[in-house]
Parts: sequence; structure tokens; C-alpha cells
Amino acid sequence: MSLRLLEVMVPGQPLEGIRALLEEFHLVHVWASGPDEKPGLVRILLDAHDAEHLSDRLVRRFGGVEEFRLILLPVVATHPAVDREALAEAESEGAAVPRAIGPRRISREELYEDLSQASQLTSVYIVMVILSTVVAAVGLLRGDVAIIIGAMVIAPLLGPNVALALACTLGDPQMAGRSLKAIAAGVATAAALAVLLGATLGVDPIGPELMSRTSADGGDIVLALAAGAAGSLAFTTGVPAVVVGVMVAVALLPPLVASGLLAGAGYGKAALGALMLVLTNVTCVNLAAVATFLVQRVRPRTWWEAARARRATRLAVATWVLMLVALAALMLSGYVDAV
Repeated sequence: MSLRLLEVMVPGQPLEGIRALLEEFHLVHVWASGPDEKPGLVRILLDAHDAEHLSDRLVRRFGGVEEFRLILLPVVATHPAVDREALAEAESEGAAVPRAIGPRRISREELYEDLSQASQLTSVYIVMVILSTVVAAVGLLRGDVAIIIGAMVIAPLLGPNVALALACTLGDPQMAGRSLKAIAAGVATAAALAVLLGATLGVDPIGPELMSRTSADGGDIVLALAAGAAGSLAFTTGVPAVVVGVMVAVALLPPLVASGLLAGAGYGKAALGALMLVLTNVTCVNLAAVATFLVQRVRPRTWWEAARARRATRLAVATWVLMLVALAALMLSGYVDAV
């Protein structure tokens, strides 16, 4: 069980109205500062799984109050320690509010904030793309799996791709635009650098690590689908993103760098095969991430936002499925091999 501290600023509101909402939840502790009847600040220590449900209740009740603000903070440690087994037993025996979130995950707001930052196009992001491209290129040229894994760990494309899936799930055009911009800049930077390296360094097109990334098949589709699901789960459940970044990097960065190296060295046919693998993997990663967010029941708070989100999700899923079908048809037809 992960803990969160929810700070609610409700100046001038009666304490009884706030406690009426809180008593329906199994909370670790509650503090109120200010006058006893009308506190200005209420702090709530609770399970991260309950944060979204309680936040939605508080926003619906006090969202229109002047100076209302809700702040959600991660809890690194607390003393005395929380008796998690006792709390879990109390939850199972009590009549708490049914958990509408479904699978255990962090709150919508926390997830959005994490991915909103990950979707930003910054100088640090571009530098990470450049470094991971160089590492991947060296590993591919040398046929050294350990070096390629180093590029996987950096995994700069993880955040923007998962953020794009979340934007499609929530129907957020601003986040979608930021994510697409970051993805485009990252892909363009990696491809341009890889082409330059391919034109200046010796490239052996039959090297094992390069050859393994010049075609796509069903196994690659399964790998990319798993990577997309793992990437979204990393953010929704708090799994260290760098660990899952290895899987996402397997599906995105190495074949992109391989395509650029081969194109720069003049091996157009092999580069085209690697490019098809890139497109297949990007499609599968995003499709699987959207599906995972849906299974995790990540959805907007209000009904009108939910209606917009459903339209955006349907459009995104239809687009990714059509792309995957088209790419699969090209694989089956042997189009790339015939070029």
C-alpha cells in the first residue's frame, strides 16, 4: 500500500461538512488547522488507491468555493509507521465507499502530472535522445548487446509515447499536441544523427544486431504490445519507469537507429525494413497503452469530459488498429523484401 497526503484548503467551510465526506473512507489520519468550526486547511493521510475517489468527492462538494485548492503529495515515510495489515482488515470489514477506480493505481491527477512533465519538449530531453542514439549506434555497429541495453535504460521515448496514450484516453488535445511534438522531435533527432553516423562510419549490413532489426513479424508485434502495456502500467502503478523503459526502448529506439545507420550507409532496402519495424512498434506501443489505461479505468472526472474522451479514444484506437492492419498486410505480402 502506497500512502498519499491530501491537503485541502477550504476556508470558511464548516468542519462537519468535510467530516461527513471523510467518514465514508478508511483513512490513516486527519488533521485540521484553523478554527474548530471552520478550518482553513485539512490534511488527510490515506492509501494512494483512495486518493482519486476522495479527491473527486471533495472537488464536487467544494470546487465552487472561493480559494478552494486540493494538493496531493507522495509520502516517502511516516512515524509512527502505519499498520497496513490492520488498515486492510478494517477496510475489508467496514462499509467504506466502493472503490470505483477498479484495479489498484495512483490517482488520475498524479498520473496526469507525471506524464505531463514527461511529454515536455526540453533541451534535456533532446540531449537524452542524442546520448541514447549514440549508445545504441555503437552497440549496433559492434554487435554488442550490453551496449544496446545501455541505450534501452536511457529510454527517452518512453514518456512522450505513454503521455500520448493518456491524452487519447482522457481526450486532452493539449497533452496530445505536446506529446506528438516531443515524439516527432525525438524521432527526427535520433534518425538524423543515425543517418550521419551511418554515412561516416563503417556499417556492416549483415551484422547480427542490425540484421535482426530489418524486418517485422508477429513476434515483434507481440513484443511491442507488451512494451506498451508495461510502459503504461509503470506510470499507473508506480513501478520504476526506468525498468520498464528497457522494454519500450527495445521496441522503439534500436530499430530507429538501425534504420538511420543503414540509410546513411546506402543500404536502402534494409533501412526500409527497419523503418517498417519502427512504425509497427510505435503503433503497437500506443495501442496497447491506450487499452491498458482503459482496463485501469483511467477516465475524466466529469460526464462532459468523459463524452469527449470516448470520442477521442475511439478515434485513436481506430487509427492505430487501421495502421497495424495495413502494416501487417505489407508484412504478409512481402512488400519490403520485394523492394
